Amino acid sequence: MASHLETLIHEYLEWQGYLVRRNVKVGRRAKGGWEMELDLIGYNPVTRHLVHYEPSLDAHSWEKRELRFAKKFSAARKYLFTEVFPWLPAKTKLEQYAVLPNPTQKRTHVGGGTVIGVDSLVAEIRTKVVARGVMAKNAIPEGFPLLRTLQLSHAGYFRVL
Repeated sequence: MASHLETLIHEYLEWQGYLVRRNVKVGRRAKGGWEMELDLIGYNPVTRHLVHYEPSLDAHSWEKRELRFAKKFSAARKYLFTEVFPWLPAKTKLEQYAVLPNPTQKRTHVGGGTVIGVDSLVAEIRTKVVARGVMAKNAIPEGFPLLRTLQLSHAGYFRVL
Protein backbone atom coordinates (compact mmCIF):
# COMPACT_ATOMS: atom_id res chain seq x y z
CA MET A 1 0.00 0.00 0.00
CA ALA A 2 1.40 3.36 -1.02
CA SER A 3 1.76 6.17 1.47
CA HIS A 4 -0.15 9.42 1.23
CA LEU A 5 3.13 11.22 0.48
CA GLU A 6 3.97 8.78 -2.31
CA THR A 7 0.51 9.30 -3.82
CA LEU A 8 0.92 13.09 -3.68
CA ILE A 9 4.30 12.93 -5.43
CA HIS A 10 2.85 10.57 -8.05
CA GLU A 11 -0.04 12.95 -8.78
CA TYR A 12 2.30 15.93 -8.89
CA LEU A 13 4.68 14.32 -11.37
CA GLU A 14 1.85 13.17 -13.65
CA TRP A 15 0.21 16.59 -13.47
CA GLN A 16 3.54 18.12 -14.55
CA GLY A 17 3.60 15.87 -17.64
CA TYR A 18 5.77 12.99 -16.45
CA LEU A 19 5.21 9.37 -17.37
CA VAL A 20 5.32 7.73 -13.94
CA ARG A 21 6.04 4.19 -12.83
CA ARG A 22 5.20 3.48 -9.22
CA ASN A 23 6.26 0.67 -6.89
CA VAL A 24 8.21 -1.06 -9.62
CA LYS A 25 9.83 -4.35 -8.69
CA VAL A 26 13.21 -4.77 -10.39
CA GLY A 27 15.90 -7.45 -10.56
CA ARG A 28 13.96 -10.70 -10.70
CA ARG A 29 15.80 -13.36 -8.71
CA ALA A 30 16.32 -16.83 -10.12
CA LYS A 31 14.67 -18.50 -7.11
CA GLY A 32 11.78 -16.03 -6.98
CA GLY A 33 11.24 -12.56 -5.65
CA TRP A 34 12.84 -9.30 -6.58
CA GLU A 35 16.03 -7.48 -5.70
CA MET A 36 14.30 -4.16 -4.99
CA GLU A 37 11.15 -2.09 -5.30
CA LEU A 38 11.48 1.47 -6.57
CA ASP A 39 8.84 3.90 -5.30
CA LEU A 40 8.52 6.50 -8.07
CA ILE A 41 10.31 6.86 -11.38
CA GLY A 42 9.21 9.69 -13.67
CA TYR A 43 10.20 10.73 -17.16
CA ASN A 44 9.04 13.91 -18.84
CA PRO A 45 9.14 13.27 -22.61
CA VAL A 46 8.98 16.99 -23.43
CA THR A 47 11.86 18.12 -21.21
CA ARG A 48 13.59 14.71 -21.18
CA HIS A 49 13.90 15.00 -17.42
CA LEU A 50 14.27 11.69 -15.53
CA VAL A 51 13.67 11.52 -11.78
CA HIS A 52 13.56 8.88 -9.06
CA TYR A 53 11.84 9.65 -5.74
CA GLU A 54 12.04 7.52 -2.61
CA PRO A 55 9.79 9.10 0.02
CA SER A 56 10.09 7.90 3.60
CA LEU A 57 8.70 9.14 6.89
CA ASP A 58 11.02 6.89 8.90
CA ALA A 59 12.83 7.88 12.07
CA HIS A 60 15.91 5.78 11.33
CA SER A 61 19.45 6.92 11.97
CA TRP A 62 21.33 8.54 9.11
CA GLU A 63 23.64 5.51 9.03
CA LYS A 64 20.71 3.14 8.49
CA ARG A 65 19.22 5.48 5.90
CA GLU A 66 22.56 5.64 4.08
CA LEU A 67 22.55 1.86 3.61
CA ARG A 68 18.86 1.65 2.68
CA PHE A 69 18.86 4.48 0.14
CA ALA A 70 22.19 3.38 -1.35
CA LYS A 71 20.59 -0.01 -2.17
CA LYS A 72 17.49 1.62 -3.67
CA PHE A 73 19.34 4.22 -5.72
CA SER A 74 21.89 1.66 -6.93
CA ALA A 75 19.12 -0.73 -8.03
CA ALA A 76 17.44 2.10 -9.95
CA ARG A 77 20.65 2.93 -11.80
CA LYS A 78 21.22 -0.77 -12.51
CA TYR A 79 17.74 -1.62 -13.84
CA LEU A 80 16.21 1.64 -14.99
CA PHE A 81 17.22 1.37 -18.64
CA THR A 82 16.62 -2.36 -18.95
CA GLU A 83 13.45 -2.96 -16.92
CA VAL A 84 11.68 0.31 -16.11
CA PHE A 85 12.13 2.52 -19.19
CA PRO A 86 14.04 0.26 -21.63
CA TRP A 87 13.35 2.65 -24.51
CA LEU A 88 15.39 5.45 -22.91
CA PRO A 89 19.04 5.84 -23.87
CA ALA A 90 21.27 4.51 -21.08
CA LYS A 91 23.13 7.83 -20.96
CA THR A 92 20.00 9.76 -19.92
CA LYS A 93 20.76 11.80 -16.79
CA LEU A 94 18.95 10.54 -13.68
CA GLU A 95 18.17 12.69 -10.64
CA GLN A 96 17.49 10.76 -7.44
CA TYR A 97 15.76 12.13 -4.35
CA ALA A 98 15.21 10.86 -0.83
CA VAL A 99 12.17 12.71 0.54
CA LEU A 100 12.55 12.80 4.32
CA PRO A 101 10.79 14.52 7.23
CA ASN A 102 13.93 15.86 8.92
CA PRO A 103 16.59 17.06 6.49
CA THR A 104 19.53 18.96 7.90
CA GLN A 105 21.89 21.46 6.37
CA LYS A 106 24.71 18.97 7.00
CA ARG A 107 22.91 16.14 5.19
CA THR A 108 22.21 17.22 1.62
CA HIS A 109 22.73 13.70 0.24
CA VAL A 110 22.04 10.17 1.39
CA GLY A 111 22.82 6.91 -0.40
CA GLY A 112 23.92 8.80 -3.51
CA GLY A 113 20.69 10.81 -3.83
CA THR A 114 19.74 14.36 -2.91
CA VAL A 115 17.77 14.87 0.31
CA ILE A 116 14.55 16.88 0.02
CA GLY A 117 12.49 17.75 3.07
CA VAL A 118 8.83 16.74 3.05
CA ASP A 119 7.86 20.30 3.97
CA SER A 120 9.94 21.78 1.14
CA LEU A 121 8.46 19.44 -1.46
CA VAL A 122 4.90 20.03 -0.25
CA ALA A 123 5.54 23.80 -0.31
CA GLU A 124 6.71 23.52 -3.95
CA ILE A 125 3.60 21.55 -4.85
CA ARG A 126 1.34 23.98 -2.99
CA THR A 127 2.90 26.97 -4.78
CA LYS A 128 2.20 25.45 -8.21
CA VAL A 129 -1.34 24.45 -7.20
CA VAL A 130 -2.14 27.93 -5.87
CA ALA A 131 -0.77 29.46 -9.08
CA ARG A 132 -3.61 27.72 -10.95
CA GLY A 133 -6.05 30.00 -9.17
CA VAL A 134 -9.58 29.23 -8.04
CA MET A 135 -11.19 25.93 -9.01
CA ALA A 136 -14.19 27.52 -10.75
CA LYS A 137 -11.91 29.05 -13.40
CA ASN A 138 -9.03 26.58 -13.72
CA ALA A 139 -9.66 23.33 -11.86
CA ILE A 140 -6.96 20.72 -11.66
CA PRO A 141 -8.28 17.60 -13.47
CA GLU A 142 -10.33 15.22 -11.35
CA GLY A 143 -7.78 12.42 -11.83
CA PHE A 144 -5.63 14.20 -9.24
CA PRO A 145 -7.79 14.21 -6.08
CA LEU A 146 -5.03 15.22 -3.66
CA LEU A 147 -3.96 18.14 -5.84
CA ARG A 148 -7.60 19.20 -6.27
CA THR A 149 -8.04 19.13 -2.49
CA LEU A 150 -5.00 21.39 -2.11
CA GLN A 151 -6.43 23.72 -4.75
CA LEU A 152 -9.78 23.88 -2.97
CA SER A 153 -8.20 24.42 0.46
CA HIS A 154 -5.55 26.95 -0.64
CA ALA A 155 -7.10 28.78 -3.59
CA GLY A 156 -10.81 28.28 -2.99
CA TYR A 157 -13.59 27.46 -5.37
CA PHE A 158 -14.86 30.93 -6.35
CA ARG A 159 -12.46 33.20 -4.52
CA VAL A 160 -9.07 33.01 -2.95
CA LEU A 161 -9.32 32.03 0.70
